[in-house]
Amino acid sequence: MSSPAVATVVTRNALDRFRRNRRGSAAVDFALVAPLFFCVLFAILEGAMLFFAGQVLENATQETARMILTREAQNTNMDEPTFKGKLCERIMVIFNCAGPNLSNLTVDVQSFAPGTSITITEPIVNGSLAGTFTYALPPSGSPNTIVVRAFYQWPIYVTRLGFNIGNLNGGKRLLSATAAFHVEP
Repeated sequence: MSSPAVATVVTRNALDRFRRNRRGSAAVDFALVAPLFFCVLFAILEGAMLFFAGQVLENATQETARMILTREAQNTNMDEPTFKGKLCERIMVIFNCAGPNLSNLTVDVQSFAPGTSITITEPIVNGSLAGTFTYALPPSGSPNTIVVRAFYQWPIYVTRLGFNIGNLNGGKRLLSATAAFHVEP
């Protein structure tokens, strides 16, 4: 029969061996930190992609609005679906707007007479894209100021898990771009 002193010494030695053994501690530390690390990493990537997509939409809106500026759209009687298609051609590398998904892209083309104030309405109402969007090409030689706006509802995935950067219902962020100019005479 062993004495209590021997049992205490054996238990203490086993605990000391357990405490000194560091094998696997890195794996345990990584398992504790990895979920937070990957969440932050993917949130940064999603934010960067969102910023890049916004810049692509801005550039494409400027290029497509140039068709109105140079009267190409007026001379060919370009309708709204054709204009949206031309815009989609410029952004389809990262946007899902081709074919049946053309409805993901919203275009607003307004004309304002000289001397009148330009009022732009907020496109987000109660968390959804709403408003009166028009497509009105100005007549050639018009001295009006033309405002072209493009909107795209970008889906948000990672940041919905924590800090939500979406401004639309359904976990989406509205990307918008604007071009304003006078039509060339």
